[in-house]
Amino acid sequence: MSLHPTLQPYADAWTHSIEAISELVQPLVEADWNRRTPCPGWSVRDVVSHVIGLDCEMYGDPRPIHSLPRDLFHVTNDLQRYMEMQVDVRRHHTSPEMTSELEYTVIRRNRQLRNESRQPTTMVRGALSTTVTLEESMRTHAFNVWVHEQDLRAALGRPGNLDSPGAHIARDELLAELPAVVAEKADAPRSSAVVFDVHGPIEFLRTIRVDMAGRGTLETAPALGPAAAFTLDWETYVRLACGRVTAEAVADRVKAEGEPELTAAILRNFAVTK
Repeated sequence: MSLHPTLQPYADAWTHSIEAISELVQPLVEADWNRRTPCPGWSVRDVVSHVIGLDCEMYGDPRPIHSLPRDLFHVTNDLQRYMEMQVDVRRHHTSPEMTSELEYTVIRRNRQLRNESRQPTTMVRGALSTTVTLEESMRTHAFNVWVHEQDLRAALGRPGNLDSPGAHIARDELLAELPAVVAEKADAPRSSAVVFDVHGPIEFLRTIRVDMAGRGTLETAPALGPAAAFTLDWETYVRLACGRVTAEAVADRVKAEGEPELTAAILRNFAVTK
């Protein structure tokens, strides 16, 4: 049996990112594990703990039984509480404990993927007692692990892999959220268009068209006379869309044209990860 062809790109992206993470953290001294990352409230140790926890759950392990402290300022909703559980149980783990658990988890997951014979439409466990298709689960996981690889790279001053297999999955995941950002959250005018021109390791030009009913659609064709247009680099796009920076913090890296209220509303609502 072998992995379904639809699922192979997600497995490949996960493998690329998880191996990069292992390489990044293997030589770290104890103090490096406490460095802050762009992920709100999380250190290097916390991000790696989260990745380990995600993969343990993908493997099918039961979730830990643990009570969270009450003073975690970055935990404000049920999803964040759910995600924090795997992080907080490892907050006092040492460097050797972290690297050995990561290595063991990767070995188990690689074995699982080699033997994976389920169809992409198979329903599996998701966050907060939800169920999702295996395809959605693996796609989201590949996206998450790549984003957290970038968090670690930023914290450790080791940039790279902005055009890796995981980066291409991240592009598609983030672009899928753009219509809602523009049409619903930013309330762009009916019968208007907003253009995004992204350059760098991954390049794309996309238009969000808003119809008379206020619904947004993603298109590859450029728009003449758009209501707003944004030009920015891929890394900045990712950091904004994943809530790692504010628009004010990267104002010098984003060229926004059009109605000021509309461009401000889009940038204010640009973060789509929870």
